[in-house]
Amino acid sequence: MRIIFMGSADLSCPSLEILLAGEDEVVAVVTQPDRPKGRNLKLSPSPVRVLAGSRGIAVLTPERVNAPDVINALRELKPDLVVVVAYGQILKREILELPPRGCLNIHTSLLPKYRGAAPIQWAIAGGEKVTGVTAMFMNEKMDAGDIVFQSEVKIADDETGGMLHDRLAHEAAMLLGSTVGRLRVGAVPRQVQVESDVTFAPKLSKKDGRIDWTMRADQIYNRIRAFNPWPCCFCEAVEGSGMLRVLKSRVEEAGGSPGQIIDVSADGPLVAAGLGSLRLVEVQPEGRKVMSGADYLRGHALKSGEILG
Repeated sequence: MRIIFMGSADLSCPSLEILLAGEDEVVAVVTQPDRPKGRNLKLSPSPVRVLAGSRGIAVLTPERVNAPDVINALRELKPDLVVVVAYGQILKREILELPPRGCLNIHTSLLPKYRGAAPIQWAIAGGEKVTGVTAMFMNEKMDAGDIVFQSEVKIADDETGGMLHDRLAHEAAMLLGSTVGRLRVGAVPRQVQVESDVTFAPKLSKKDGRIDWTMRADQIYNRIRAFNPWPCCFCEAVEGSGMLRVLKSRVEEAGGSPGQIIDVSADGPLVAAGLGSLRLVEVQPEGRKVMSGADYLRGHALKSGEILG
């Protein structure tokens, strides 16, 4: 089959690798334009563009993939199948109807749960014990197409968003490879999503990392895992010393007023939540390096009763 691959993020790269190692021909890669990155906001290519360039694959970087000239360029490539993995733009009907084998998307959740831009992080934040990847045929609604195949993955109790991202990137590539193999030789099953089971995983922003101490301790713990490495959970430190990022924590049973420090004698400050409490095991004070909770206590004269914002 002649395949056009659409992807942009690190998550996309293992899937592109699988296609390049297979029997089919990747006739072009479509990815996001170069974007400013880093402190100097230097224009940088997407990880997919870097990978495709290293393999000599033709790369398109349209600002608007549904523009008429882009659609014409895709049509001239005569694809049998379009594969989409973490691309970052919504495809309109003209593209969806272009390849005779359809447009196949790999999504990192067990649809219809966690439709949207950040399914990995919101699954952890939601306290899920199992997630996975879904291969589906795309339609004009976001992540709402017919399911083809799914693969389940257990979430470890201490797993972060970054850790799960890397595991699901590999799982997505494996599912894509097997699904394309089935498509190559014939029809594949299609299962309509049950709309009453839909949940959403909206795009993350920096404000999602702000800790709300009125939540239960286990809920805050899950968000700290989910939003590591980005946007990372944070709160206002005491003594007017700026923001405190929290990278690792541990749930404990002690109680108090939400945000109140209730113990400073162990391996990190113990902070009361809406129910239970949270030991801050690894933190990063504003403008400082990451350190253990114990080291943070040694460098800051915290007292029981003080409040974190």
